Amino acid sequence: MGLLRMAFKLINSSKILQVLCLLIVIFGVYCFYNYASSPKISGLRNMQESMKPNENFKTNDHKIISESKTKSEKDTGVEKRHDVMITFTKAESNPGLQDKFKTTVRSMFRFARRPVNLHILGDEKSKEIARSILLEAADSSKYQLQHLDIDSITRQVHEIVSDMQKFFSYQPGAYYSDALFFLSIVIHRVLPQLHRVVLLDSDLKFNADVAELFTHFDKFSSSNIMGIANDAQPVYRHNFHMYRNKVKDTMVGGPPPNGTTGFNSGVLLLDLDKMRASQLYNSLISSQVVENLSQKYMFKGHLGDQDFYTLISVEHMELFYVLPCTWNRQLCTWWKDNGYADVFDQYFTCEGHINIYHGNCNTQIPKLEWETN
Repeated sequence: MGLLRMAFKLINSSKILQVLCLLIVIFGVYCFYNYASSPKISGLRNMQESMKPNENFKTNDHKIISESKTKSEKDTGVEKRHDVMITFTKAESNPGLQDKFKTTVRSMFRFARRPVNLHILGDEKSKEIARSILLEAADSSKYQLQHLDIDSITRQVHEIVSDMQKFFSYQPGAYYSDALFFLSIVIHRVLPQLHRVVLLDSDLKFNADVAELFTHFDKFSSSNIMGIANDAQPVYRHNFHMYRNKVKDTMVGGPPPNGTTGFNSGVLLLDLDKMRASQLYNSLISSQVVENLSQKYMFKGHLGDQDFYTLISVEHMELFYVLPCTWNRQLCTWWKDNGYADVFDQYFTCEGHINIYHGNCNTQIPKLEWETN
């Protein structure tokens, strides 16, 4: 103890010794952390490293979060906009068509709960008119207009279907001989960026949300490439009348539910990916195939794309999902007064809540309850 006291006194009395002791202490601490305790420090470092975000894990975690978000967005229906295309062409000198288009978009966006990508299928002047009507008739937050290069599209469609058009139009220059009215047949080839499209005529009135129409894509069978409603008149009973006279027990042109009734293309659900993948469907897009079928079934059409679908459905009904009549409630009764009154109701009857009214052949669409309130 005496020696220890003497050492402390010397240290206290000598600044040099104090500095020397401080250096010894610092050196000892340094040695302890870098040598004597290296296993512990190494373990600490390893633990710290293990706590750092792993780059691969970060990527996977981000992917999981993205997938979760995508799933959540799909559940809420906001992850992407549906593509809706409306045929509206040669409208400049047709005020009646402009009024119909206004009714179509006004009613559609009244019920729409989510925005859509809106494609106007028409000449440039008609598209300008459509934009003006939309500004007046619809909430701009419910749609985003998409650009379509109509000249390019029309040229491509014409190159593919020009040899087929003669089987579905009475004469060159007839209203439905315009190439745009055959776009749906080959849309999967000329618009590769799209996947699922609802294509509409411009003489409709919605009484339901267009998003509900898109749910019918999920009801397609593995072979269905498009959804389309039966024609609500015996128009194809008439167009196949020579074949029906020859083959007395045929169901071609017959009424639903068992007949091959024929279609109306005023509302079309087009699964473009399945159209691209279907070897059968693409093999049928041929003037030779169409000519052979036309001759076999003694068929002459005049209604554009729906004639093509009707003709190929006679032998390949599996390509089509029959859309319920309530989603294309056609109101035209022309054939009732022109030779088919006895069977007309077999085609025309449609039960259930009407989701879309179709004022085809210039038929007046009735005012609905929501319009009178």
